[in-house]
Amino acid sequence: MGLALVRARQTRAKIYLDKSLGLVKYLPSGWQPANIGTPDANHKPSFSEPQRLSQGRYQQPKNNNNTMQNYCKTIGALAAASALVAGNASAEVEYEIHTGYSTDYIFRGLDLGTDLIEVGIAASTEVAGFGVSAGAWYATWDNAPGDFEELDLFAEVSKDLGFATFAVGYIYYHFPNSVGATGFDAQEIYFSASKEFFGVETSLTYFWEIEDVGSGSDGYLEAGASKGFELSPCLTLNTGAKLGYLVEEGDLAHLTTKVSLDWAFTETATLSPYLAHSWSLSDTPTSFYFGSKNEFWGGVSLAVSF
Repeated sequence: MGLALVRARQTRAKIYLDKSLGLVKYLPSGWQPANIGTPDANHKPSFSEPQRLSQGRYQQPKNNNNTMQNYCKTIGALAAASALVAGNASAEVEYEIHTGYSTDYIFRGLDLGTDLIEVGIAASTEVAGFGVSAGAWYATWDNAPGDFEELDLFAEVSKDLGFATFAVGYIYYHFPNSVGATGFDAQEIYFSASKEFFGVETSLTYFWEIEDVGSGSDGYLEAGASKGFELSPCLTLNTGAKLGYLVEEGDLAHLTTKVSLDWAFTETATLSPYLAHSWSLSDTPTSFYFGSKNEFWGGVSLAVSF
C-alpha cells in the first residue's frame, strides 16, 4: 500500500489527541478503528506505530533538515523531468487541472476522514516512444480534532508494447501539518501492466515503499478493471472496480467499485459526479482490515484539459 502510508495518514489524528498528555502513546493492541464501531468514533485506524518507541515515549522524528533536503531533491527531480519534456520541441505536452469534493476520504479501502476537498495538475507527453507524465495533488479533509492536509508529487514513464502497456512510477507523499512536521512523509515506487480485454480496461499494479516512517518495503498489490459506456456525444457512464491485496500479510484488503457520469459540457471541460462503495475482505484476525465496515461515499469533480 504500503502500510506506512495508512500509518502516516491515520496515526496523525491519534498522536494529536495524545499530545495533550505530555507524551505520545499508542492504544493497546485490542483497540479497534472507528469504522468497526468503537466507543470513540473520532479515532481513525492505524496499522502500527509509525516510529520506534522507547519505554512508551515518542522518539524525536527524523531530522527535519534531512527531510526537507529530500523534499527539495524530489522537487528538483520533477522540475528536471519537466524541463526535459519541455525541451523536446517535437513533443506535444497535454495538461489537465482538476478540483473536486468527496463526502469521505477513502484510501485503499479505509476511511481516513470526511469532507475531502482536492485539486491537482498533471502534464503528459511522449518522448522517444515512451509516455511521460508528472503532476501534483493537494487535498484537505476533516478528521477530529482538526483538519489535515496532504500534498502528493508523482511521475510516471510508460511504454506500449502492443500486447500490453507497462509503466513505472514514483509518488512522494507530504503531510504539511502533521505532528512532528515532515516526520510522516513517505515515498513509493510502483510497477504496472495494463491491457484491454473485450472492451474492458484491466490493470495490475504493485506499490513498494522505498522510504517511510516505519520499516519500509510494505507491498500492496491492486488489480483494476474499468469500462465506459457512451450515452451521447458528451455523456459517458464509467464503471470500475479495484481489488487490493496486502502482499507481506498475504491477505485480501478490499474491493472497491465506482460509477461516474462524465459530462463533457465543452471540448476541454468535464464534470463528473460519482458514487462508490468499498467492501472489506480480510479474513485474517491479525490483519488491520479484519472486521472493518463497508464504506459508501460520493462526490463530484471538474477537470479541464488544454
